[in-house]
Amino acid sequence: MNIELVWVLVLLASAVALFIRNRPRMDAVALIILVALPLSGVLTVEEALAGFSDPSVIVIAALFVMGDGLVRTGVAYQLGELLMRHAGQSETRLLVLLMLSVAGLGSIMSSTGVVAIFIPVVLSIALRLNIPVGRLMMPLSFAGLISGMMTLVATPPNMVIQSELIRADLTGFSFFSFAPIGLIVLLLAIVYMRLIRRWLSPSPASTIPKSERHHIRDLIDEYAFSDRERCLRVKDDSPLVGQLLNELHLRKHYGINVIAVERQRRFRQILLGATGSTEIHSGDRLLIDWIGTGRSASDTYQELGLSLWPRGNSYFADHHRELGVAEVMLPPHSNLVGKTIQELTFRSQRKLNVIGLRRQLTAFSDTFIYEPLQVSDTLLVAGNWNDIRRLQSDSRDFVVLSLPAEVDEVAPALSQAPYAIASLAIMVLLMVTGVVPNVLAALIGCLLMGLFRCVDMNSAYRSIHWQSLILIVGMLPFALALQKTGGINLIVEGLLTLLGGAGPSVILATLFVTTAFISLFISNTATAVLMAPVAIASAQAMHASPYPFAVTVAIAASTAFMTPISSPVNTLVLGPGNYRFMDFIRIGVPFAIVVMAVTVLIVPWLFPL
Repeated sequence: MNIELVWVLVLLASAVALFIRNRPRMDAVALIILVALPLSGVLTVEEALAGFSDPSVIVIAALFVMGDGLVRTGVAYQLGELLMRHAGQSETRLLVLLMLSVAGLGSIMSSTGVVAIFIPVVLSIALRLNIPVGRLMMPLSFAGLISGMMTLVATPPNMVIQSELIRADLTGFSFFSFAPIGLIVLLLAIVYMRLIRRWLSPSPASTIPKSERHHIRDLIDEYAFSDRERCLRVKDDSPLVGQLLNELHLRKHYGINVIAVERQRRFRQILLGATGSTEIHSGDRLLIDWIGTGRSASDTYQELGLSLWPRGNSYFADHHRELGVAEVMLPPHSNLVGKTIQELTFRSQRKLNVIGLRRQLTAFSDTFIYEPLQVSDTLLVAGNWNDIRRLQSDSRDFVVLSLPAEVDEVAPALSQAPYAIASLAIMVLLMVTGVVPNVLAALIGCLLMGLFRCVDMNSAYRSIHWQSLILIVGMLPFALALQKTGGINLIVEGLLTLLGGAGPSVILATLFVTTAFISLFISNTATAVLMAPVAIASAQAMHASPYPFAVTVAIAASTAFMTPISSPVNTLVLGPGNYRFMDFIRIGVPFAIVVMAVTVLIVPWLFPL
């Protein structure tokens, strides 16, 4: 063992120890390694920095942007709502649809992001069906992890292993190379979760945690708006057709405050914020605040050519990703003190409608629009989420007290959803067919997302998880350093000596166990960086195909079911599911053994040795 190899092994052991300690951050540790290797003369500066130009790193960054496009356009949330509609009242159907949806969506975007999106969806479904939330959260995390076994781009470890194959002058995997194993594991996971579901909610405390944040429904009730919420359809012969809202003075003359307009356009229904320049069309559905003027509602509807349109839900519930509310307070220096709501010209100045007034925690009735405002009065305003957010920059006349929890689910580019799906489909098609390299396909997908305004430059840069990228870039040189100093050969010789004349299946099982064990303590991406060259070198030493060995490491890196800290996906569901550390061990370890058995049996058949 030479001095350079000793130095590399010391650095590696130090990095692992710091990863486990999680101080400093993992990306900071990776940068320290990036500097230490060339300073010691083990690698040149160019070799140490080669990770910045690695195509796999660019692909991973591009996929973060693609995932952000799916979130900003509401595609990911719409999938959750579709799940709720089709699950019905069946827990089994819900479990199957949930795991299939999460694994499918996670195969083309960050599994951590997918699980984060689905957590509020699962909480609401569990509340509706009266299911202990613990019986759904762990299946959610398992499906998120299994999504990494579905496609080449599903998780960074897959791309790391792909990069190592190319570096060894071998042909990389295709887009769906991992899919057969992933599908088998997913089906087994669904059956497994169905069988052990009674152990997923180990205590009566495994119920839905109460949120301290207000929801739209809470604010509507607090401001006594529920009784005034109406939906009116514009008849073909209505005198309102073709006129602008600011010309009609509906609130002044009829006590009708139009908040938004539902309109059928081509093959889909759109929602328009109500402004003074909004023109009324035949067939429009007006979402209104019924204030009234003393006349009967039926007489008013008849005069204006309107009919009451029945709704099962509040229109805020139906359009909570476009239409929102906020609670604002008047500070002492506000210029609005002493004015009535009618005098505020809120709609013309800020494109928002005031739909409620509270004073000392008491809500006014429908006469609130004539009440002079006082210091510390709170108003409930409604309108487009973008316009609501602009209120936060106006600190002179009012202070935004709170935004409801639904703001977390807002899709700022909702109307661009079809273009986001098309951009994603083009990227996947290019990757599957191999017309262009994967890195170009991913960049083309990002450019299309930008062209169609699914993302903007600021959101694109914010969406990239730079810590993950720096970790990969900083750890990639380790593989090269171990190769140059003879470390890989030493590890492989030790492995083969230890196992004696064992067959390939035993070697695959050993690689799986080693990879899964290391990933319990450090990032599965860093684990893949370390184990990929060992797997390929082991195959070459045995004169076997490197592909089953590489696939085994990839699958093992995604088998992070065993502890809540093995993956961010597990950590996300730990609190909402009210799980304990041991819950993951007793549920995750048996399934990890199942995945290992499937891998050892299926991989040599799919990728002949």
